Parts: sequence; C-alpha cells; structure tokens
Amino acid sequence: MMKIRRLVLLFLLIVLMFAMVLACTRPVNRSAKSLQPVEECRVVLHAVGEACVPFDPQRIIVLGGGNTLGNLLAIGIKPIAASSGWNAIEPFPKHLQSQLEGVEYIGSTTQPSLEKILLHQPDLILANRHMEVFYDKLSQVAATVVIDSDEPWKQQLLTLSEILDKEDVASRLMNNYQQRIDELRQTLGDERTELVVSVATMTADFGIWAYGSKYPVSTVLDDIGVQRPLSQVGDFDYTGLISLEKLDIIDGDLLFFVNRRSEDDNNSISKVQESSLWKQLKVVQNDRAYLVSLDHWYLDHSILGINAVLDDLFKYLINDHKLR
Repeated sequence: MMKIRRLVLLFLLIVLMFAMVLACTRPVNRSAKSLQPVEECRVVLHAVGEACVPFDPQRIIVLGGGNTLGNLLAIGIKPIAASSGWNAIEPFPKHLQSQLEGVEYIGSTTQPSLEKILLHQPDLILANRHMEVFYDKLSQVAATVVIDSDEPWKQQLLTLSEILDKEDVASRLMNNYQQRIDELRQTLGDERTELVVSVATMTADFGIWAYGSKYPVSTVLDDIGVQRPLSQVGDFDYTGLISLEKLDIIDGDLLFFVNRRSEDDNNSISKVQESSLWKQLKVVQNDRAYLVSLDHWYLDHSILGINAVLDDLFKYLINDHKLR
C-alpha cells in the first residue's frame, strides 16, 4: 500500500514539474513579428509563414541578395554564403565586397544552387519574395525566413532585426541615419526646400526613365526636404520611358544619373550625354549632373547602401560647394 502511495506521489510530482516547464515556455509576445521562445529557437512570423529561428544562428545563408545581405552585415553578422541577382565574376555590390571576403557565391536569384546550400548545412536561411518558389524545399534544409522585399527599406531593416533579436542594433543604425539627415538639412539650410533634385537612368535595351516618390532613394531625398521634378512626384517607383525629345522633364538643380554595369548600357549613356538635347538641360549647363553608382543607388537599399547614397549627397550637395 505504501509503495502504491509513493508511486502516486511520484507521478503527481512529475505532472507538476511538467506543468511548470510548460508555463515557462508559453508564448511571449515580443513584437508583431516574434511569437514564443522554445528550447533552442524562437518561432517568428514572416512573409509566407513561420519558422523556428535559432537564438544564435552561426551558419546563415542569404538568398536573393538585395537589402537583406547589407542589413545583415550592418547588424554585425556575416553569412557563410549568399546568392545575388548578378554573376559569379562580380556578384555583390562594390560597397559590400570588402565585408564579404570568404562568403561563397551560390548562384543567382533565379537559380541558386540547392546542392551548395545543402553542403553548407545552414542553421538559418534568409530569403526574399523572389525566392518564394523555393520555400518548401529550403524549409526542409533549415529554418527559412522570407523577408518581403517590397516593404520600405527602413521596415526591412526593422524586420530583420526582430527576426535576429537585434532591435537595439537597428535602433542605433537608424539613429545614425537620422543624425546624418539632420546634418545635411542644417548645412543646406532653407535652400533645400527650393532645391530640385532629379534621379534618372537608362539602359541600351529600354531607354531612359526616372525614379518616383516610392523609390527607396526618393525617401532619403524626402527626409532631407528637397524638391523633385513634377515628373518624379507620385505614388510610384519608376516613371514611364522618356524620349530624348522630352528629356527636359528630368531637368533640375541637380541630376543624379545612375550608371550601369553593362558596357552597352554605359555606351548608350555616353551617346545621350553627347546629344544636343542633353547639353540643353539647365542642370548640365550648370555642371550639376552627376553619374552615380548602380551598386548603391539601385542594387542595394540596405542601411549600408543608403549610407553610401548619403556619402554621395554629402559629396555633391556640400563638399563640392557647387550650390549657389
């Protein structure tokens, strides 16, 4: 009888301990993106589902390149491998290359090497919406989180920081960004509110177009408080194609013309610059048309890419002393 009673007490003790463990691992609402901690990972919601993200992932693969790669580096984490939208000769934006030494290129955005991903044995895969088609396969390899690449660039940094529990780092990065914006605003003074800044580019295949108010770089210009040409104001990323005859719609006090990587594209840009219609632009006559790098004005809108854009804005808006 005594033996049975002891067994019952032991059973009740085990049940009680089990209940206490469950209580300690109940969901904790840390943010809109993060759900509950479990023994070795946190379950987080992402663009296409949920994943159990390790508390301290050591082997991260970034697929799709884009802003996630730069933001990850800015947070202080180096991936073991990454894909990008470019080629194996120069797969990553120039301003990131020095920080990506030893990071293996594992294919393009549309054709990442699943074999290489398996060989790397990642504990976390970070992908963007372009990689959604591979999500089921990737999530069988490791915890896979899809970050919505259509979100504003500031939100993408915040989303990644929540996934990796690095909100404090993201906050410092954004504070530094705001300090640089404030410095530009103060240096330019009231002149900035009258300053018309245009951003455009072209390719050999498609021709010339400009960037609208939703484009990431445009949000930086908005934060500074400068004006945009009427053709670039509106709830869109890109304008329609612009003929040479209507080139004056990209005119302004300053023009940032985004260079390309392709030799054919840059030859086309050079031909436009030699045309009489280009030379008639007020911004060209005032010597305030600047060629800027595709790498950070187009390829990478992580906080690192945005800071590289700010470097250009400091250089051309202030350091060259060409504003009168």
